[in-house]
Amino acid sequence: MTPDPMNTPAALYILPFDHRDSFEHGLFGFSPPLSAEQTKQVKAAKQVVYQGFVQAGVSLDSGGILVDEQFGSEILQDAHARGVLTACPAEKSGQDEFDFEYGSEYQAHIEAMNPTWVKVLVRYNPAGDAALNARQASTLAGLSKYLQQTQRPLMFELLVPDVADQPQADYDAQTRPGLMVQAIHELQDAGVEAQLWKVEGVGRREDAEALVQAARRGRRDDAALILLGRGADDAQVKRWLEVAAGVPGFIGFAVGRTTFWDALKRWRAGEISAEQASAEIARNYSGWIEVFEGGRGV
Repeated sequence: MTPDPMNTPAALYILPFDHRDSFEHGLFGFSPPLSAEQTKQVKAAKQVVYQGFVQAGVSLDSGGILVDEQFGSEILQDAHARGVLTACPAEKSGQDEFDFEYGSEYQAHIEAMNPTWVKVLVRYNPAGDAALNARQASTLAGLSKYLQQTQRPLMFELLVPDVADQPQADYDAQTRPGLMVQAIHELQDAGVEAQLWKVEGVGRREDAEALVQAARRGRRDDAALILLGRGADDAQVKRWLEVAAGVPGFIGFAVGRTTFWDALKRWRAGEISAEQASAEIARNYSGWIEVFEGGRGV
């Protein structure tokens, strides 16, 4: 049986492939609205990723997927039948300001897909546009209230974009970590309650510890964090995983494009078969688990 999502798991290793714009434009070069044939091709690509997850054979207690309804509803159905932990996005893809994919009907879609976690991706910088932040926080608080009422946990993917045009390395190391903590505080104060915070990697243990303290402040002791990959190269993702793994409160990761993108591109180009691409994805995904568990001393 799938674990109770309202009880935070001890470990959580998510393979996310809920990307929509990246698949449509980046992988296939399609522009909406997609034809039936184009939709079929995108769905086939997502099946390649899903088969990689299945081949990895990760425990049902800790392995999970994040996939969208548009191209992955059949995958979600299969995952439910297998007892796999699932997450499904509520946001419209590729937006600077959070908006629901299905507008005012978002609740019906959440109930139809019935994921273990409802996921939102939000770009929120406390040093940015105050009116934009307030609008987003209000909308997300409404979603959070609905999810609490229906006993559905929230996975909150927080992106804190640079609004001061700093060099990337300086921003990542010196500025972003503090802004991430501030963003979590502001969103919590606005009424957003997340069981899982999906956050960008940090290079220092003390920054990771500060993120855990932010997520768990105010008696939110069951809140946990997972690390996203941000499409970074293998070495950078490995470093982020090693830092996070040693900090109690970080329970795993959701590393997507770094896991599957190269394999899908070569499959799309006809250089490897779907089976070979899935096998490569399985190896990459299993490799991140080894890194994280190694950092935990498992």
